[in-house]
Parts: sequence; C-alpha cells; structure tokens
Amino acid sequence: MENMTFGVMLAILGGVLAAAMGGAGSAIGVGRVGRAAAGVVTEDPSKFGKVLILQILPGTQGLYGFLVAFLLMNNIGLMGNLKALSTSQGLMYFAACLPMAIGGFVSAIHQGNAAVAGVSIVAKRPEESGKAIIFAAMVETYAVIALLISILAMMNITNQIK
Repeated sequence: MENMTFGVMLAILGGVLAAAMGGAGSAIGVGRVGRAAAGVVTEDPSKFGKVLILQILPGTQGLYGFLVAFLLMNNIGLMGNLKALSTSQGLMYFAACLPMAIGGFVSAIHQGNAAVAGVSIVAKRPEESGKAIIFAAMVETYAVIALLISILAMMNITNQIK
C-alpha cells in the first residue's frame, strides 16, 4: 500500500507544480505589465482600457495551470474516491503535468515582456493597440500547446487505469 501512496503523492506533486509554476509565471508577467501600464495611465488615463487588456494576457497561464491541477485531482479521485496509483502511474501523471508547469511559467514571463513592449506602443500610438495585443498573444500559442499536451497525456493515463 505504501507504493500506492507514493504514486498518489507523485501525481499530486505534478498538479501542484502545474498550478504553482503557472501562477508564479503569471504573477511575474502581470506584475511587469502593471508597472509599465501604471506609468502610461499616469500620463494619459484614457489609455487605461487598452493597457488593461495587455496586462490580462500573461494571467492565463495561471488559469491553465489551475485547470491541469483540477483535472488531475478529478482523474485520481482526490475530490471523492481516491484511486490507488502505482509509482509508475504517479510518475506518468507527474510527467503529464510538466508541460504546463514549465511551459506555463516560461511563456507567462515572456508574454509579460511582450505585453510591456505593447504598453510602449499604446503610450506612443494608441491606435496601434491591436498590433500590440497580437504581439503578446502570439506567445499564448505555446501556453495553449503546453495545456493541450498535459490534458491529452492525462486523458491517456486515466483511460489506461480504468
């Protein structure tokens, strides 16, 4: 039974990493954009809406990490009837969470950097805010890919355990 407990612990650790690293990356990215946006709004309060959109963008990775952790908890029955997982099954769940953990952390920081540059665009040429949003949104592609890989991997593990 100890081996089954270790498998559950490994799986939960993967979910925790996905949520924590996605959230940490988002906090860094959103914080950077917020500092830049505050400077722009100080000079021209009418640009608040445009810079707010840019600030929101790097926050999605935290949500994606939370989603992966929630799906993991649901898949292993942590919110109801906890499944016994072998060490290898726990490692598979742990590994399935890593794309979102690492991809979410890194992409949120870089998306924040792109959004900070977008805030500079809005400061000088507010009519070009759509382009600024596109530059930052391009980084989101890699967060979405990480999310999909984590979900698909977890679904495959879950189907094998049933």
